[in-house]
Amino acid sequence: MILSDKKILEEIENKNIVIEPFSIDCLGSNSYDVHLGEWLAVYDDDVLDARKHNKISHFKINEDGFLLLPTKLYLGVTLEYTETLNCVPFLEGKSSVGRLGIDIHATAGKGDVGFKNNWTLEISVKQPVRVYKGMPIGQLIYFKVEGDVLTSYDEKPSAKYNKKTIKPVESMMWKNKF
Repeated sequence: MILSDKKILEEIENKNIVIEPFSIDCLGSNSYDVHLGEWLAVYDDDVLDARKHNKISHFKINEDGFLLLPTKLYLGVTLEYTETLNCVPFLEGKSSVGRLGIDIHATAGKGDVGFKNNWTLEISVKQPVRVYKGMPIGQLIYFKVEGDVLTSYDEKPSAKYNKKTIKPVESMMWKNKF
C-alpha cells in the first residue's frame, strides 16, 4: 500500500517519517519531492573494482550549475535528510528529470525501514545536461510495511551507509565477503 499525502503528513506528525527541510509545497498526492543537494562526486579511477575501496572526489555545484557528461557516473545527494521508521521509502526520478535524459539511480531506489540519512544518487545522463543545486530531482514514495521488522537498518551491524553525511557516499561493496 502506497501512502497518500494525508497519510504521509500523519506519519510525519507521529515522527515515523522525518523530512528535513520539509515544505508542504513538495508534497504530492502520494509522494514527496526531493531536491539535488550542493555536493557531487566522481570516482578517482576510470576502472572500478568491486573488491576494492574505490575512492571518490567531492565538489560543490556552484551558482552557474554543473554540466553532467554521458561518459561519467556522478554521485549526487538529496538536499533532504530523511528518516523512515515504519515504511519502506522508494526514490524515483521525476518525469521532468527523466525527460532531460537524467537517471538518478541505477539500482538503489529502495530504502530500508530505519534508514536515516540524505540519499546518495547514482546519476547518469544520455547527453550533456546542466544541473543546479536545489533543483527538484526525485520523489519519495512510501510503502507501508506489514508485520514487525526484526532489525531496522540503523541497528544492523552490517549496515554500510549509516554515517550521517550531506555528501554522496561511494560504493561500500568492498566490505562484503565474496
